[in-house]
Amino acid sequence: MARKHSHHEPTSQHAAGERDPEVRIIGGQFRGRRLNYHGDPLVRPMKHRTRESIFNLISTGCDGRHAIDLFAGTGALGLEALSRGAPDATFIEKHVPTARVVEENIRTLGVEDRSTLITTSAFLWAKRDLPNTAVDKPWLVFCSPPYAFYVERQEEMLDLIGRVTRAAPGDSILVVEAEVPFDFDVIRNAASSEGEPGEWDIRTYQPAIIGIWQSR
Repeated sequence: MARKHSHHEPTSQHAAGERDPEVRIIGGQFRGRRLNYHGDPLVRPMKHRTRESIFNLISTGCDGRHAIDLFAGTGALGLEALSRGAPDATFIEKHVPTARVVEENIRTLGVEDRSTLITTSAFLWAKRDLPNTAVDKPWLVFCSPPYAFYVERQEEMLDLIGRVTRAAPGDSILVVEAEVPFDFDVIRNAASSEGEPGEWDIRTYQPAIIGIWQSR
C-alpha cells in the first residue's frame, strides 16, 4: 500500500447526530466485515442506512471505476467501493490518528495492493495532486466532509467539487454528502456556472442530504 504524508491538520469528519455503534462493510466481497472505529468524536462515519442507500443508487457504479474517498474518516466509503468491484482506491485523510485507522482497515481487509492512503487536506490534494490522478478509467469520488465546512469553508468546498468535476474522466460519479437543511442548489448552481457537463440526483436521508453527479 502506497502511503504519503504531508500537511497534518487537527480535525477530520466532525460528529453530527447519532453515530452507528460499529462500522461494517454492507455488501460485496467483504460483506459483514467489521471495520475499526475507535469512537473518536472527531470522526463521523456515514450512517449504515445512508451508505446502503447510496450504493443501491449507484448500483454497479463501482465496477471499473477508481474510488477516491475524500475526508476518508474510517475509509468505509472507499472500502465499500473496493468490496463491490472498484479495482483500486485512493483515501485522503488529514487527521493523523484517523489516517492510522484507515490504514488499519485497509490492512484488515487485505487490500493494501489496491489502496493508496494520502495523509493531507483534501483541499490541498485537489490543488496539488488531482491533476496527476490517472484518467485511464472513470472515477467514483466520495466527498463527505464535516458538515460545518459548507458554511465555514464554503468557497473551498465549491472549489474542491468544481476541481473534481472538471478533472473527472467521462462516465465518472461524484457522491457529495451535506446536512439537511443545506441548499444543494449552491453546489449545483456553482457547477452550472462553470459549465460542467453532468447531472445531479439529490436525495434526502435524514440528517444527510446526498447529491450524486455523473459526468456525460
